[in-house]
Amino acid sequence: MASALALVPHVGVTTACQSMGVGRTSFYRHLQPQPVAGRERDVPPRRHPRALSPAEQQAVLDQLHAPRFRDAAPAAVYATLLDEGVYLASERTMYRLLAAASGTRERRDQLVHPMYQKPELLATAPNQVWSWDITKLLGPAKWTYFYVYVLLDISSRYVTGWMVAHREQAALAERLMADTIAKHGIPAGQLTLHADRGASMTSKPVAFLLADLGVTKTHSRPHVSNDNPYSEAQFKTLKYRPGFPDRFHSIEEARAFCQEFFRWYNTEHRHAGIGLLPPEAVHYGRAEAMYQARAQILTAAHAAHPERFVRHPPRPPHRPMAAWINPPSPANATLEVTH
Repeated sequence: MASALALVPHVGVTTACQSMGVGRTSFYRHLQPQPVAGRERDVPPRRHPRALSPAEQQAVLDQLHAPRFRDAAPAAVYATLLDEGVYLASERTMYRLLAAASGTRERRDQLVHPMYQKPELLATAPNQVWSWDITKLLGPAKWTYFYVYVLLDISSRYVTGWMVAHREQAALAERLMADTIAKHGIPAGQLTLHADRGASMTSKPVAFLLADLGVTKTHSRPHVSNDNPYSEAQFKTLKYRPGFPDRFHSIEEARAFCQEFFRWYNTEHRHAGIGLLPPEAVHYGRAEAMYQARAQILTAAHAAHPERFVRHPPRPPHRPMAAWINPPSPANATLEVTH
């Protein structure tokens, strides 16, 4: 840099910088006085010539914070003052001053949603955890529906109770639950009943009934369908069943269809989630006997033709020993039978 400074009087800045390989920006920066270490430059902040003075800014804020304007937007304040023959600042300046004074936040009370806890439910045997829900069936005319209430055991996938009604109502759900729990003889303190957050599910009559019966109730988080997967899957099986009509012409027709469907679902349907066993067999303790019978048939098939089974002897599909709603970790999501 010193060599470039020596050449400047003779050849000029550009030629001197090119000759010495120094950038002109660096050269001019080198000429500026350097601040003393540990001492800030004593340069006052530059104020724009068109900016409002501190007194004028305070006058604008006083108007914006006045009782008559505290619920009004700056645009309305600006227009009102103009109608009164007063101009203090532009609308944009009012917004800028409010922002600097932290006055542009939402002034209305905001709804704060509570933090909903993720339900974590485990069933290792029937009648420990039931899920329930309500689905619509299209009625004979547009905007008409019938409502199917279904109680489902998540361990066995057995439909413990169901009902078809003209409307969704807490009193109907209350009656179905009371009758179904009594029918299955569920003792107090054993059953957990899980549902989403529909009006009937969260109603006080249902909550009081469950408390009287000693049944623990849990709910899904809002707008999280995965929190009630068993009921959702069961409704899909219902509506994708061959013969499911586009519409039901009467509630009697809907009840007749559901009567046949739930009989088939409980007693004949080989459910993929429980080792291709019927829900009724799992619910009433016949699953192990059916598994062993299947195993014997496969063992005989292997003995007759071992060359047809390359990797290992055939085994029946395993039935999970536990059913989870939101397992705490993937490792605990499925506990299977080890045969």
